[in-house]
Amino acid sequence: MLDRRQLLLGTAALAAGTASTRAAPAFANSLAWETATSAEAGFVPDFEARLDQFVQSGVGNLHGVVVARHGRLVLEKYYEGEDMVRDGRGGVHPERVAFSADRLHEVRSITKSMVSLLYGIALRDGKVPSPDAPLLAQFPQYADLPDREQRSKWTIAHALTMTLGIEWNEDMSYDDPRNAQTAMEAAGDRYRYVLERPIVSAAGERWNYCGGATALIGKIIENGTGQKAHDYARAVLFDPLGLGPTAWRIGRDRELNFPSGLAMRPRDLARIGQVLVDRGKAGERQLVPADWLDASFKPAASIRERREYGYHWYLGKFNAAKGPFSERWIAAHGNGDQRLFVFPGLELVAVVTAGNYNSRDQGNLPIRIMTDVVLPNLR
Repeated sequence: MLDRRQLLLGTAALAAGTASTRAAPAFANSLAWETATSAEAGFVPDFEARLDQFVQSGVGNLHGVVVARHGRLVLEKYYEGEDMVRDGRGGVHPERVAFSADRLHEVRSITKSMVSLLYGIALRDGKVPSPDAPLLAQFPQYADLPDREQRSKWTIAHALTMTLGIEWNEDMSYDDPRNAQTAMEAAGDRYRYVLERPIVSAAGERWNYCGGATALIGKIIENGTGQKAHDYARAVLFDPLGLGPTAWRIGRDRELNFPSGLAMRPRDLARIGQVLVDRGKAGERQLVPADWLDASFKPAASIRERREYGYHWYLGKFNAAKGPFSERWIAAHGNGDQRLFVFPGLELVAVVTAGNYNSRDQGNLPIRIMTDVVLPNLR
C-alpha cells in the first residue's frame, strides 16, 4: 500500500489543505507496459549508460527519466534526490528521497495540460460549451464584476490560450504571497479573484502565464460534468488507460488546485504522452478526440524563446544544431523541472521529473536531457 506521504509531495508554495487520492482500478496494467530494448527502439545500444554518464557529470536534483518510443517503454531510470515532502497536515519539509517506478511525483503545472485534455473529452460528450462561447456566461454569479463590457468579450478560448489580458504575475517564487497563483489560493473566492483582476490588454492580444485561467477551465468542467475533476479524470482518461493511483491537492476552500495540484507516477505520465502520439487513442478506443488535439496543438499565442502556446500546451522545435533532428515537439511544463515532451514525428515520449522548485535556471535540465542525451542517441 502506498504511504500517505508518497501521495503528498511538493513545496509549501502551492500547498493548501489535503489531497484527493484515487486508487488504481483492478485492471491497472501500466506496470506491465510493453518494453523494447534501446536498439529495437532506434537508439544506440548503450543509451541507458549514456544517460547515467550525463547524470554523473553533475546535474541538478534529477528525480527520474522515462522514455518511450513506438508505443513501448525504452528507458525508465530513477535517482535519489531532495524533494519537499508534505506531511498531510499542510506542512512540508525537505527530505532525501530514493525515487522509484511506483512512487507518485507532483507534476505541478503539467496539471494544466491534463485539464485541457479533460475539457476536450467533456466537449465531445456535450458537457461543456465550445471554446468560442462567452466565458462570463459560465459564471453568472459574478454579474457585478468591474469593466463588464471589456470582460464580456472573453471567450473560453481566451482562458485556454492564456490571453485574457488580465493583470497576473507568476514570475516570482510561489512561496511569495504576491505571486498571483499563491494569492488566488489564499483568496476567499478564487474564481472571483481571477475574474475581477484588472484588465491590462485586450483579450487575445498577448500571452501571459496565468494559473487563474486554468482554475476557470477546471470549474467549467466540474459544473458541466457534475463531478469533481479528479473523479472525472479517473473515469474518462486515467482508468481506461489502466494508470496507477493519482492524487490531486485541495485548497482550504475545498476546491481542487486545477493549475498545479496533480501527482502521478512518471511512467503513467508517459502513458498520457503516448495517447498524444496516437492521436487520442489507446488501442482501439478514442479517449481524447483527435480534432481537440488538433485544436490544442495549433499555435494560438507566441512566447519568448521561439515557443508558442496552444490550448494549455507548449509548442516548438529543438535546434537542429544540438542533435540530428529538428523536430516539432509538444510539451507540458511544471515548476521544478517537471516535463512531458512528445515528438509526434518520431513517435517519441519523454518524461523528466526533478526537484528544482522555484529555481531561476529551471528548464535547462530537461532541455539538456533532450538535446544532449535523448535526441543525439537516436540512430
